This record gives sequence, structure tokens and C-alpha cells, in this order.
Amino acid sequence: MTAPLDIEGPAAPPRSNGELVFAEPWESRAFGMAVSLHEAGAFTWPRFQAALIARIAAWENPPGRDGPWNYYRQWLAALEDVLAEHGAVSEREVTARTRTLAGRHPGHDHGDDGDHGHAH
Repeated sequence: MTAPLDIEGPAAPPRSNGELVFAEPWESRAFGMAVSLHEAGAFTWPRFQAALIARIAAWENPPGRDGPWNYYRQWLAALEDVLAEHGAVSEREVTARTRTLAGRHPGHDHGDDGDHGHAH
């Protein structure tokens, strides 16, 4: 099972020369989390796309705007929505975990079980 990413339209991810574009490491992490959870059967892709389109529409129509435009902030919010909706985790748990993951520095993609010998 593979996530059928839109090439065009409101839910289409940013691309350059046909390749996905991530401005920061957390964006690729958010992307990977959604695709992996979809592939694991946590939610259907059409449901995720609908949540993403709804988040984008809410951002485009004030007062829903929350800071400058960032596609992957909407992506992450849509992921939170579908996970909470399906009861996979509570909205509070999703928010806490995604903030933790999004806030990690590059190269710190390992778990929270220690520093694995990396200097900080």
C-alpha cells in the first residue's frame, strides 16, 4: 500500500522538478509519519487528504490563519486530526508527541531513551 500523493490541487505537497521539497528536517519527519501510519492501516488516504484540504481551507480563510503559510504545518495538523478521530491516540497525546518530534535538531531521529553517545 502506498500513499497516492496529489500532483496538483490543494493537497499537493511542494515539489521542485517533480521531487518533494522539505525546507526543514521536521517537514520530512511529518511527511514520513503520515505515510507510514497510512501504510500501517491507521487511516485511509482519502480521509487524510480531506483533513489536509480542510486545514488548508481554514488557514486560507481568516480568522483561521496561524502565522505564515507552511504546507507541512497543515499536513501535521491534518495528521493530528485523523489520528485523534480514529481514536488511535488522544488529541493531547498527538499534540505532545508531534511537538516533541518536530522540535528535534537534525540528526536526532532516535528515540527518547538516551543520547546514544551523541554529544549535545
